[in-house]
Amino acid sequence: MKKHNFNAGPSILPSEVFAQAAEAMVNYQDSGLSLLEISHRSKEFEAVIAEAEALVRELLGLTDDFAVLFLSGGASSQFFMAPMNLLNEGETAGYLDTGSWSSKAIKEAKLFGKVEVLASSKAENYAYIPSQVEVPGHLKYLHLTSNNTIFGTQYHWWPAASVPLVADMSSDIFSRPVDVSRFGLIYAGAQKNMGPAGVTLVILRKDLAGKAQRPLPAMLDYQVHIENGSMYNTPPVYAIYLSMLTLRWIKEQGGLKAMDKRNREKARLFYHELDHNPLFKGNVIAPEDRSLMNATFLPLRPELEKPFLDQCKAAGIEGLKGHRSVGGFRASMYNAMPVESVQVLVEVMKDFARANG
Repeated sequence: MKKHNFNAGPSILPSEVFAQAAEAMVNYQDSGLSLLEISHRSKEFEAVIAEAEALVRELLGLTDDFAVLFLSGGASSQFFMAPMNLLNEGETAGYLDTGSWSSKAIKEAKLFGKVEVLASSKAENYAYIPSQVEVPGHLKYLHLTSNNTIFGTQYHWWPAASVPLVADMSSDIFSRPVDVSRFGLIYAGAQKNMGPAGVTLVILRKDLAGKAQRPLPAMLDYQVHIENGSMYNTPPVYAIYLSMLTLRWIKEQGGLKAMDKRNREKARLFYHELDHNPLFKGNVIAPEDRSLMNATFLPLRPELEKPFLDQCKAAGIEGLKGHRSVGGFRASMYNAMPVESVQVLVEVMKDFARANG
């Protein structure tokens, strides 16, 4: 039976990537060695990381003003690494609180400087994106989480600000075009749209690096990683390779405009059914704030949750159960999710409503 992978992450990747990655695992480019055992200083891997960086730059339209880094530690490490590098003692950063991950970022930032939470939707269980935001000019930067995997909201606009924007784009990077010139720092765990868990992408405006007034461990200093081309230590070689293959695939599909088109098509298909199905309701208050990546929804009657998940499983649908902190259901529709899988979910929802409505 064909599986339809709606897991929130680690999540679906293109089948073509798996095929190439499997071959490289055993014998990379007929070298007789696995990619896992070649030196990260070899010309073979230097070519991999160079292509990965070039693809990031091409897909996002980056200028030379930005550095591209492949680090480890996940986006959670960037919750503290960003303020550690960008926010000096006595300075203030602004944060927008739109979910669990932004809340964790706020907590970490308070270890390094002052934090002003300019807007929060916590009182409404993070069911919308606050739209009325005034950004003071004294802030060092303004931090936001572009897509909220747990609650199913997403920024479809960027706040007007005279200070650099810092964004956690873990769950929607490379899913749509982005005007990177609006940002000072973008970071993302790879395990949604870019690659497997294990590598973290950091895109940093170079003039913001090396300005920390506190002593920094070398591994936590952006400037050190820039100067060493992401290879101050042994990088996550295999994860970078899979990310490079995935970025190649995105380019071959037509780039970020093509990703945006297919992601909007999938979202329209799903949300149309959600809005017309009598047995389900969405978690997000404002339709304009709905995520194209993670659609969260609930059964109107709690006793229907298990039967619906059982019917989904019978249809080959995996990973639909909502995050443990909120319950319900979550359909994650990342780049590699084909529209046919969303259609299968929609048909299951229709059949379930006919049988239980």
